Amino acid sequence: MLLLERRPVASSVMRWASPLLALVLTVITGFILFMVVGKDPVEGLKFFFITPISDLPGLAELGLKMAPLLLCAAGLTVCYKAKLWNIGAEGHFLMGALGASVMAVQLSAVNGFWVLPVVLLTGVLGGMIWAAIAAGLKTHLHCNEILTTIMLNYIALNLLLYTVHGPLKDPYGFGFPQSAMFSDSALLPVLIEGTRLHLGLAFGLLATVAVWVLFARSFIGFQLNVIGQDHRAAAFAGFRVRKLTWFAFLVGGATAGLAGASEVTGPIGQLVPQVSPGYGYTAIIVVFLGRMHAVGIVAASALLALTFIGGEILQIAMQMPKAVTALFQGLLLFYLLTCDAFIHYRVRLKKAAPQPTSAAVAAAPQEV
Repeated sequence: MLLLERRPVASSVMRWASPLLALVLTVITGFILFMVVGKDPVEGLKFFFITPISDLPGLAELGLKMAPLLLCAAGLTVCYKAKLWNIGAEGHFLMGALGASVMAVQLSAVNGFWVLPVVLLTGVLGGMIWAAIAAGLKTHLHCNEILTTIMLNYIALNLLLYTVHGPLKDPYGFGFPQSAMFSDSALLPVLIEGTRLHLGLAFGLLATVAVWVLFARSFIGFQLNVIGQDHRAAAFAGFRVRKLTWFAFLVGGATAGLAGASEVTGPIGQLVPQVSPGYGYTAIIVVFLGRMHAVGIVAASALLALTFIGGEILQIAMQMPKAVTALFQGLLLFYLLTCDAFIHYRVRLKKAAPQPTSAAVAAAPQEV
């Protein structure tokens, strides 16, 4: 008989082996699913994992998709280290994109080196304002941040849809729900000529390093870690839990807002309803897959960015549905959570107790 037994000490081996095991199980399940739908599994996995990064333009696209994931994941790491379950990176991202777009349209007739920084800072401010709503509800009204941040995501999406169908709609856009194209002064510079890779990737890498430094070298990072491990101990030690909660949420909003601003000032160059394919939600998987460590987050961002590109290639090359990207991401998260259970638990084989024979029962003394 198999029993799930709690380990006396958490397994450090399983902590780092779990993401690799989850990836292997995801690939195996993908292989089976391709067979079930009548597609060549080897060809399908090749299109999904190898073809997107087989040349320089493909690697540039990978970096392009990594940029918003890195930025969103960096901010979420600050929250999750303090056990603040912010699910609102998608909303912060959308409000950052919206704020940057409003400023870029207003400055469309202006040229100057200062235009781009102002546009990006407006996006950062938009993400921080949206995060501040959740922080205020958490610290002053004791609202559950999981529920409030999820609901704020939908409000942010509908605000963005309202603006691209209304105030920001391009009058010369042939009726399409999109803003006017931004001026060249409001666009991020390209890192590799002939590709769409822009400076946003550098922002993402810097944010990841900054978060690592925050927790490895600063007292604020130490305080956030203590809050995450024992909230009462942090309060007893005199840590200002309310201010640290605000700090974590605002950092999460700032980085996700910058991600949204970088997206509209980078490859898109305008605000459109489909500005995010779900970067804010995918960044949650990145954080846990990367074990909240800088190197792990970079690797996890590359993997999850690959799922976006691979899903697009599968749609074209094998006529697979758009949902194939979400399917692989969901499988990866499911297996990660399953494998993570074995960090604190282990499977133990227990021999079943022998059943008494009929002769032994007959020979046993009978009660009167």
